[in-house]
Amino acid sequence: MKVLMFGWEFPPFNSGGLGVACYGLSKALAKQGVEVLFVLPKKINCQTDFCRLIFADENPIDAEKILKAAYLSPDIYGKIAQGLFAGRGLVDEVKRYALLAREIAKRESFDIIHAHDWLCYPTGIMAKKISGKPLVAHIHATEFDRTGGHNVNEQVYAIEKEGFSKADKIAAVSNFTKQKVIDNYGINPEKIAIVYNGLDFQRTARDFHNSLNLGGLKKKFQIVLFLGRLTLQKGPDYFLLAAKKVLEKNPNVYFVMAGSGDMEAQLINSAIDLGIADKVIFTGFLRDENLSKIYQLADLFVMPSVSEPFGLTALEALSHGAPAIISKQSGVSEVIKNCLKVDFWDINEMAAKILAVLQYPILSQIMSQNGQTEVQNITWDNSATTCLNIYNEVLA
Repeated sequence: MKVLMFGWEFPPFNSGGLGVACYGLSKALAKQGVEVLFVLPKKINCQTDFCRLIFADENPIDAEKILKAAYLSPDIYGKIAQGLFAGRGLVDEVKRYALLAREIAKRESFDIIHAHDWLCYPTGIMAKKISGKPLVAHIHATEFDRTGGHNVNEQVYAIEKEGFSKADKIAAVSNFTKQKVIDNYGINPEKIAIVYNGLDFQRTARDFHNSLNLGGLKKKFQIVLFLGRLTLQKGPDYFLLAAKKVLEKNPNVYFVMAGSGDMEAQLINSAIDLGIADKVIFTGFLRDENLSKIYQLADLFVMPSVSEPFGLTALEALSHGAPAIISKQSGVSEVIKNCLKVDFWDINEMAAKILAVLQYPILSQIMSQNGQTEVQNITWDNSATTCLNIYNEVLA
């Protein structure tokens, strides 16, 4: 089977979990005999031995000529062309990617199309139109997750809804996400299959091997870790509010916030206003060895997401031996049991559970050992098997 897969990012050039998921799933599909043609919008210095990478911008196109050849009405053509050639925003780049995908679909041979997230749905739709091959739309997050349901971007929402409507099958990363799509986009539940994310344990083992030897390190303080984008969706403001309450009971704790995002300046000011700036460390975005080291240094990982379709960071933390507290408003809470769960908004409960894990070593040890064992069964191989079942269903 040959899959034409459209993505937006790919490690090591990724800004978050989307690229990690694309890498892990593609690699696992290749292990099961699937030939993956993985398309990215722009040329990057990246190589892989398990799939063929196609860079959409390697072959320049006459976009205006293609638009006219699409037999669009003058009104629709004008609107698309105006947005496409303005080059002023992300949506314009998504439209351009779709036109490039048209040419790729014309020259490549494949059996099925797999498009990841709203950034790639227009490419999938275009490839389907040109080839007549079925389309699987993979949801890693919706606009309602990214915005918390407030000030939803209507352009993005429209792209998502069209992608869901025109896909032959939808892959959602959790039941939590599936329900959001049903409620907010009016999609038939039978059209949606659950494909949980997983871990690449070869990469995790390598990270352990390359990381610092922390044996014998005697810390006079404990570390509580938040790792993710500093955006409304991830709940970093609730993390800080809980940190304030923890420090009132236990001052020998440092709260590390690893990540970057549009709330960074606001969060730094909030730490100052709360009087805990000397106990909060902002590291910026981390990857590879630095990512592994921070997980291993953490006495506790906290994921207080407001709306988390899955939550790969929770699996990563557990695989590195860090006990975890996660938001009940997350997809990953459906697949792991050896952690503590809390509503993102309940900062009193969050603080109480943080204090309990830090205070009782036996609790921390049991959570760490059992969590590390549990996530070994949550693999990309399982995800790939589910995707293969979806492919076979739509090709039947």
